[in-house]
Amino acid sequence: MRIHSIVLLSLGCLSAPAGGLRASVAVSLEPSFPAPSFVGDTVIWEATVSDAAPGTLWCRFRVRPPGGVSQTVIDYGPQTSFQWTPAEHEGRFEVEVTARNRGTGEERRTSEFYDVLSRVRDGPTPVISPTLHPLVFLYSAPECAPGARMRVEFESQRGDRVATPAKPCVAGRSMNFLLAGMYREAEYTVRHIVETPGGEEPGPSLAFTALPFAVNFNTYRVRTASASATLPVLLQSTTQGGKAVATDLQGNLLWYYPGALNALTRPIAGGTFLGILQRTSSNASRQVVREFDLTGTTIRETNAARVSEQLRAMGMAEISAFHHEADSLPDGRVVVLAATERILTDVQGPGPVDVIGEMVVVLDRDFQVEWAWDSFEHLDPSRVALQRETCGPAAGACPPFYLSPRANDWTHANSVRYTPDGNLVMSIRHQDWVIKIDYADGQGSGRILWRLGRDGDFTVESDDPDPWFSHQHDATILPGPDQLLTLFDNGNARFVRDSTAKSRGQMYQLDEQSRVAKLVYNVDLGLYSSAVGSAQRLPNGNFHFDVGFLGGGSLSRSVETDAAGRTVYDIEIGGAAYRTFRMTSLYVP
Repeated sequence: MRIHSIVLLSLGCLSAPAGGLRASVAVSLEPSFPAPSFVGDTVIWEATVSDAAPGTLWCRFRVRPPGGVSQTVIDYGPQTSFQWTPAEHEGRFEVEVTARNRGTGEERRTSEFYDVLSRVRDGPTPVISPTLHPLVFLYSAPECAPGARMRVEFESQRGDRVATPAKPCVAGRSMNFLLAGMYREAEYTVRHIVETPGGEEPGPSLAFTALPFAVNFNTYRVRTASASATLPVLLQSTTQGGKAVATDLQGNLLWYYPGALNALTRPIAGGTFLGILQRTSSNASRQVVREFDLTGTTIRETNAARVSEQLRAMGMAEISAFHHEADSLPDGRVVVLAATERILTDVQGPGPVDVIGEMVVVLDRDFQVEWAWDSFEHLDPSRVALQRETCGPAAGACPPFYLSPRANDWTHANSVRYTPDGNLVMSIRHQDWVIKIDYADGQGSGRILWRLGRDGDFTVESDDPDPWFSHQHDATILPGPDQLLTLFDNGNARFVRDSTAKSRGQMYQLDEQSRVAKLVYNVDLGLYSSAVGSAQRLPNGNFHFDVGFLGGGSLSRSVETDAAGRTVYDIEIGGAAYRTFRMTSLYVP
């Protein structure tokens, strides 16, 4: 497998000095090595534009698979090259770059065809190959009959078994799967299974030993060990430039993201992930949201400057950066949180004040803006952040902002999730509210349907003298008829009143008609996390909570509690964790 070092340039499309995009301008696109390559090989594509002034051009990269339609991989921005790893199947691909003059809007496009060959070359025997990622491998099997499906299973000598999602068989194409979630240097048996209407047909069993890998990114200490064995993977999104990693429940490394991210926000079924990258000292074109696969290869990516172009065309405000959330919707769209700022005069202080609010952006399958919601249009900005939080030049937990050296951190939303009835529910930390937004699967007006929390629209039923959450994270309405909402209650307001207060895991049953919220689960976790955190209801009825910021950010704890509130699993992680997730495997959130 050909693997090359990667240098991503950042000055806009490579150009020779001159000006504009005249008829004589030439746009070229070159691969790091000539075709053909094999499935799973990584190719670096470099764009060059002649006779254009440096810094005036943005590039967009798209790929069209054999028999398919073009898909944007990197949307318009300053990136001049991209890493491409065709890992699904062989065939002739078309790789395209479009260079655009930011001032005039003129564009030039060129594309190159590139042949990718199957790795299955010698009869019916499958092939296992390394990838760019030392803990991820490519399994290539011969083609199977249309109408059937294929999955791959791998099992360690001690009996740990993982299955990939099944893929439909396509005539004339090999079947390729990324294998991840293996222990280092462990021995495995690997085989594929063809699922047909008449039953299952197993392929040959291959003996395989995972590669050694010496690095451990965190330290771990299991404090309570009787965890649910049905969700044996712990995915961790560490903060402050740390790695997103996955371990087993004892802290043994299974996977990590090799690139740079501020947060891995959500895993997606099938083995991909969403994440955001903030660069505090850079402009909006360097603020990124991306989807990536198990090798770390980018599948889709856009930036805040490109999204702002589309928002302006819709008559909406610009954004400065993405932050805290990117999540997949059932129809393949992605919802992402972004910061938007305005100078308000005599609203949140005397004279002009820079105020940071929220933009909820829904991106289509090509990462183009389809729907958006602006907090300045739907919330009252005279209701200031409840603990008067501000952002300074170093930003800290704030997203990048540009209009002044200091800003009021008015809302600081930290999650936005799809609801079973097709709307969106958002956690607004600095207002101590969870709100429901009229999204209506992209047809909604954006009006606020209700506000949950102190001074909101619901009456709370609870025997707790201080039931309401504050500075909460990760609010989610669960599927099903019971209208159950889970969240992690950081408890900052309670802590201000009582320094012995601890963070809690909570679940509310909502009656949206009568506006009554019944607190049906309220567990004191015995720890206070002033920031970050997540909540997850497990299939067995237990709950998983990330108590993500302990010891000044040097530690976090992932805790499982049962229906009675007893701790049944507790692992201490040597670093702050924005969110942690319990997973069946890296393919199954």
